[in-house]
Amino acid sequence: MSNSNFLEKMFKLKAHGTNVRTEIIAGITTFMTMAYIIIVNPNILEGAGMDFGAVLTATCLAAGLTTILMALYANYPFGLAPGMGLNAFFAVVVVSMGYSWQVALTAIFVEGIIFILLSFLKVREAIMDSIPMNLKYAVSVGIGLFIAFIGFANAGIVEAGGAILQLGDMTSPTAILVVIGLIITGVLLHKKVKGALFIGILLSTVIGIFMRVAELPTSIVQLPLSMKPTFLAAFTIDWDTLLSLDFLVIVFTFLFVDIFDTVGTVIGVASKAKMLDEKGQLPRANRVLLTDAIGTVMGSLFGTSTVTTYVESASGVAEGGRTGLTALTTGVLFLLALFFSPIFLIIPSAATAPALILVGLFMMEPIFKIDLKDYTEAIPAFLTILMMPIAYSIAEGIVFGMLSYTLLKLFTGRVKEIPIIMYVLSAIFVLRFFI
Repeated sequence: MSNSNFLEKMFKLKAHGTNVRTEIIAGITTFMTMAYIIIVNPNILEGAGMDFGAVLTATCLAAGLTTILMALYANYPFGLAPGMGLNAFFAVVVVSMGYSWQVALTAIFVEGIIFILLSFLKVREAIMDSIPMNLKYAVSVGIGLFIAFIGFANAGIVEAGGAILQLGDMTSPTAILVVIGLIITGVLLHKKVKGALFIGILLSTVIGIFMRVAELPTSIVQLPLSMKPTFLAAFTIDWDTLLSLDFLVIVFTFLFVDIFDTVGTVIGVASKAKMLDEKGQLPRANRVLLTDAIGTVMGSLFGTSTVTTYVESASGVAEGGRTGLTALTTGVLFLLALFFSPIFLIIPSAATAPALILVGLFMMEPIFKIDLKDYTEAIPAFLTILMMPIAYSIAEGIVFGMLSYTLLKLFTGRVKEIPIIMYVLSAIFVLRFFI
């Protein structure tokens, strides 16, 4: 059996309207837009007292192995890695709350075990299915704005200022490179060039070297750094800490944010790729969520923050990725990064920012499907879309959307349109604001 026939049989490429070349390019594109986590995650967790090299290795291993599991078990083009925002909260737990990073790792391990149990009980799948269709469309659009905002922020085109946000320095080499990358990628998209986002990232990186935004690597290959300082550190805390109320609050916070980040990301990317069925449900959703849960446990054992499904997966989907072969390619590249990290780390955020900004455009399409004439549907959708970039959180966007949906339907006498699980979730959301 040839390699192409083997891949066809494993991933059912023709049934998904794709081919090996498209999937591999999509996987590389997803990796390129996710690769920043290889350096950013160790930087953040180093601030919490963890060993930089150990976290870098743990990041690559957790991302690579979990994404490969997504490919082989769920057959979806989703990349996974330690999540941004979740790693920042990890640092807050250590720096602001005074706990050791070992305690934070243990909280993530416990969260992951709870996730696995919830996945087997199909609780997370029930949450995903309970989200009304208009809100699912809104989640996709909101994630698009969120991704674009991340691209602009990474490039320094928008920054914190006296008016909350303000325009950054547009004369800086980084901002100029982003504009150049946008134009190059936009022209490639207009000409329907296959792999336009990927080619745009590569060309932007090359131009960035000449502009001194990126630097040539000093080496090409290096051995993976030791994971010994963090490996299995989650099992080193005492029982008094484990049974404390503060520890339970930390676990709940990790659990809450990760549930809705993952659900939102999966719904948004799947909606864009037209993977949802006629009921708005994702086939094999439980496999996706179980893979995410296993990744969280795996990451905590290696010594890194919560592993979650990445919104940047949308970049690979935009390149035509539809199956697990996209995820397999991304996962293998994360493992290769352990040995070729000097090459991967030269890609500046300014080179990937144009891809993220344009993916934001691609994900706006479902806005045409939102019922804007019915205010009990339109207002929750609008809040979902708006709050994701403003609150810098997919989870918070979903919270505002679902809570406003429940309240508007309730007070307009349309209670039959509210799924029972929405009442439960809305009550939890309200309680969370006061805890």
